[in-house]
Amino acid sequence: MIYLAPLLHFYQPSTQFHRVLKKVCNESYRPLVNLFHEQPHAKVTVNINAVLTEMLDEHGMSDVIDGLRELSEMGRLEFVGSAKYHPILPLIPQAEMLRQIVQNHQTNKRYFGKTYSPMGFFSPEMCYSRDVVRPILETGHRWLILGGVACPVAWPSSVVHQIRSDGQSLAVFFRDDVLSNRISFKQTDVKGFIEQLRSFAPKGGDIYVVTAMDAETFGHHIRHWEDIFLAEMYEALQPDPSVEGPRRGKVERLVQPVDLAKEQAELLRTMEVAKTGEIRVVTVSQLLELFPAGAFVEPKASSWSTSAEDIQAGNPYPLWNSKENVIHQLQWQHLKIAIELTQKAEEGAGNDSAKNYADLARGLLDRAMQSDQFWWASRRPWWDINLVNRGLMQQREVVFNAYKAIRLGDLSEDEKTEAYYRVIVSRDLRTKITDQLFIL
Repeated sequence: MIYLAPLLHFYQPSTQFHRVLKKVCNESYRPLVNLFHEQPHAKVTVNINAVLTEMLDEHGMSDVIDGLRELSEMGRLEFVGSAKYHPILPLIPQAEMLRQIVQNHQTNKRYFGKTYSPMGFFSPEMCYSRDVVRPILETGHRWLILGGVACPVAWPSSVVHQIRSDGQSLAVFFRDDVLSNRISFKQTDVKGFIEQLRSFAPKGGDIYVVTAMDAETFGHHIRHWEDIFLAEMYEALQPDPSVEGPRRGKVERLVQPVDLAKEQAELLRTMEVAKTGEIRVVTVSQLLELFPAGAFVEPKASSWSTSAEDIQAGNPYPLWNSKENVIHQLQWQHLKIAIELTQKAEEGAGNDSAKNYADLARGLLDRAMQSDQFWWASRRPWWDINLVNRGLMQQREVVFNAYKAIRLGDLSEDEKTEAYYRVIVSRDLRTKITDQLFIL
């Protein structure tokens, strides 16, 4: 038996425009919710960062929230935990990691209710370092999913390896990067995908395969891909052999009319093979029940966009903190100052006025850690100066309110002077970043 565990990652940044959010919702989120409601046998594991959950509610799109909740209540969907504003966890202090993970849980629990009780954890962009393990365990998660490139040993397909930390263990799943990317970049079809899965079949015993990709892949990045690929995959893998063929109307989008009969026949033959029961779709947590624990391992620092060459070059997070990217280095220096000033503001907030500004800085800092500002500065090949600048302005607001709190607070004059020096440095860093945006 081959067990397939697909995971979908739902996320939009706090800086997203309403028109874009609405477009993504109409093209991807709503069709996906409808698809899973129409597929009673479907199983999926879902991460939705709580910043998006909040935005869907605030922008009048709460039907998506309701639909996901209903799917979870029906047992078709498993939620996992994450960090609320989608920061790159290995690059921020552990206290900030823990805060973001707790906020994510509290916000999603408020919207999804008792059905939101995640066992698994999705680190934004699947970024991993040893530092993320403790906050994940402290918040009650039992497993973590990482990119396949992070696997430090022979590929695990019949055991679930573990990460050891302070006497505790965290199960770790590695996504199949090749299969996942073939789906994400439309380099396969249902027939090819199932044939690839069947090629993994062992002579004896069971194995599992985990795929993971952005939910926006389906319908937004690739138009109608939720119908052309995802719906047809679930139809092909549905366990009831009495169900006849794919849904009419879906297949018609797959090919031109002249090839319809031939392609439909091929698809039906593939589905007949799949329906023999050799491939079964499950949630990721179900794999913990189906497969034994493996060895203790230490995954490689990486992301789901990291290559083996990046790891070898000591560049584990190339799209967010490349050693060769000047803007990345300046952005992280500026964010470090914002974090330090916020901590100092909270420390010295001994009166109501200072506390008000410190609280503002604290709330703004959570949002200012979002990963998109770094991703759009990566130039591998993505590049958008306005989204980089919007992130920089978020950080600037943190510095502004934190220093105001420090000036009004109970810190010594020497501490206030030192804080002002940091404000001056932050101005210089913003100027340097802006200059880079002008000239590149």
